[in-house]
Amino acid sequence: MNKIKIGLCQMKVQENKELNIEKAEDMINKAVNMGAQLVMLPEMFNCPYDNKYFPLYAEKATGSITCKRISELAKEKSVYIIAGSIPEKDDENNIYNTSFVFDREGNCIGKHRKIHLFDIDVKDGIRFMESEVLSPGKDITVFDTEFGKMGVAICYDIRFPELIRLMSIEGVNIVFIPAAFNMITGPAHWEHLFRVRALDNQIFMVGTAPAQNKESNYKSYGHSLIVDPWGSVIEQLDYSEDIIVQEIDLDMIHKIREELPLLKHMRKDIYRLSHLG
Repeated sequence: MNKIKIGLCQMKVQENKELNIEKAEDMINKAVNMGAQLVMLPEMFNCPYDNKYFPLYAEKATGSITCKRISELAKEKSVYIIAGSIPEKDDENNIYNTSFVFDREGNCIGKHRKIHLFDIDVKDGIRFMESEVLSPGKDITVFDTEFGKMGVAICYDIRFPELIRLMSIEGVNIVFIPAAFNMITGPAHWEHLFRVRALDNQIFMVGTAPAQNKESNYKSYGHSLIVDPWGSVIEQLDYSEDIIVQEIDLDMIHKIREELPLLKHMRKDIYRLSHLG
């Protein structure tokens, strides 16, 4: 299948897990009613993006209330759902920023723990240290669908081109990035990063962020978007709560790679990537 309709749910997150889950369900339903075959939620969609909340909202993957609800909805609507991310707790009480992917039957077919933790200190701007609370993941996440291979990374992961390149080498045609850029890094880098990663790898790049909540300490930049393999923005939101549903033509990847064969020209002998195929 060469075309897929994807839905992005830019939802406003508040200090109430149950209300956040209900909002996610409502927006997923709306996206499906608009024709979406795959729906994506933002980073930390059930929890305010703040270190103090992560331990309070954390759930174990087994028995997760949030994952159960999203899984049931994926099966009910026969739709793929990339469940943004939530704080996930393991048996040793380590907490991860984790994205779960569900297929049309509600099965979990992908689980990505954010690899690169967001530890920054911008003078006169913003200081945020995820590593004070969260642990890093270590695995690249690629999953199979009838539309081809797809990948998931989370927010700060997009700043590391080697990660997206490794996904590209594994054959993904879309990389989904649940993210929550802020009002310092968002205006400066958000769109540029998605466009450059799409250009570098000749794939679709898709980012879903929380809508901006002006009452929150951490103010999301929003601007959920879809970028095509030529680096063009297909659609982008602003700061407000909203939904994108867009059909994308995956044949565009093959056309562009034939016209501008970057991956064929890649010098694997120099970059020591020969073992990756």
